[in-house]
Amino acid sequence: MIQDLRKALRFFIASFFISVGALHFLRTKSFERIIPKFLEYKKELVYISGVFEILGGIGLLLPFSRKWAGKGLVALLLAVFPANINMAVNKIDFGFIPRKVLWWRLPIQFVLIGLVRWVSR
Repeated sequence: MIQDLRKALRFFIASFFISVGALHFLRTKSFERIIPKFLEYKKELVYISGVFEILGGIGLLLPFSRKWAGKGLVALLLAVFPANINMAVNKIDFGFIPRKVLWWRLPIQFVLIGLVRWVSR
């Protein structure tokens, strides 16, 4: 039963990362807006993070890469955390995320990190 839950959740999380990664290429400007001002090469950072989200999502689905994909996604979630803080602090409109939930996303990111770790075992 636990393995079935882990497998279903792994598929859901992988699909989430692949979809969000694709959005980095479809809604690049939205992602560029949330990157803190002190960082340069915003478009490149959006593309790089999108590629790694897609690769991480695919990697979760493949048994031989699952462990490393999980580690990579955790690192990515930590790396993009400053952008999420910036988004909440500056109330940056992202389009499809209501402003009133921006602060809730911050602790949820750590729940997501825990779930990624669990499904990548």
